[in-house]
Amino acid sequence: MLTSRHHRRRRRTHTRLTALAATVALLATGGALGAATAHGDPATTAATTTATATAEDGARIVGQKWLDERTVDLTVRSPAVGADVPVRVLLPASYAAAPTRERPVLYLLQGAHDDYTSWSRETDVEDFLAGQDVITVMPSSGPTGIPTDWWNLGRRSPDYETFQVDEVAQLLRGAFHAGPRRAVAGVSTGGYGALAFAARHPGTFGAAASYSGILDTTALGMVTVVNAIVARERQLPSTLWGNPLLHRTNWTAHNPYALASRLKDTRLYVAQGSGIPSDDFGNLEGAVLEGTLWGQAKKFTARLDALGVPAKTHLYGGGSHAWPYWQREFKESWPTLAAGLGLPQN
Repeated sequence: MLTSRHHRRRRRTHTRLTALAATVALLATGGALGAATAHGDPATTAATTTATATAEDGARIVGQKWLDERTVDLTVRSPAVGADVPVRVLLPASYAAAPTRERPVLYLLQGAHDDYTSWSRETDVEDFLAGQDVITVMPSSGPTGIPTDWWNLGRRSPDYETFQVDEVAQLLRGAFHAGPRRAVAGVSTGGYGALAFAARHPGTFGAAASYSGILDTTALGMVTVVNAIVARERQLPSTLWGNPLLHRTNWTAHNPYALASRLKDTRLYVAQGSGIPSDDFGNLEGAVLEGTLWGQAKKFTARLDALGVPAKTHLYGGGSHAWPYWQREFKESWPTLAAGLGLPQN
């Protein structure tokens, strides 16, 4: 994600341009984006289920580690990504008594420069979802946290979109009796993924939620931000979707703003803070990062309004690009996600 908890830089920010410059500098120079809060490794317990399944394209589970009776980390050999990819699965408390009952699936997507453990590490989703009859999956999106099919000079690889939307879904169906109903939510670049998945695969996700997401990838300054995220991981920016001018069609095909009309049948929740001036006085950097995304989020929600696409939005003053706000927004968005999953909304 675009957040940072270490090596904070104290800067005064007076204009949007200054905020953008600060953001790009932090991203491009490795300003410790998305560092973790260490809670320690849970004790490994004996596996209560052997997760075995194979997807249509040959993706398969090649490793598993049970962290407790509800949480298992899988290793998926993915043809789409061309590598072994980690996936965390969180089962509801009801699973042990009825493991063959079909349940819907909630995707929780990471942000940039973080990993598939971030939701478990930074939030209380394990406790919050214990009583909900839903299988929760937290698949890796790679170090950039952008779950997409990379252009990569025409190779269309690695393809984290096919991995998450198709391969993971089929493996969960085979290994845990997951049903067809799905919802997706994500933070920062994962927020991009949530809305991009819903728009690029209409009807696949009953609900989608973005918390501080990049929702208009070609808005003022956003190409620079996206390219800086890629460069931060020592990748050529053009390998993501190509050159933003020469390959404009491909950028547009991956832009939630440009695809907004396809979201009309998906329950939506969009949250974004304005950053500076912020109520998070101890995280000026996070406030600047949040403020950089403010304008494109407002533009995206205005686009939904103009198209008549219903959405629950929370564009709030202040805030920061940080987990305390995202955990709060996740809980606020739960009724929307639950409705898309066919679950009670309480």
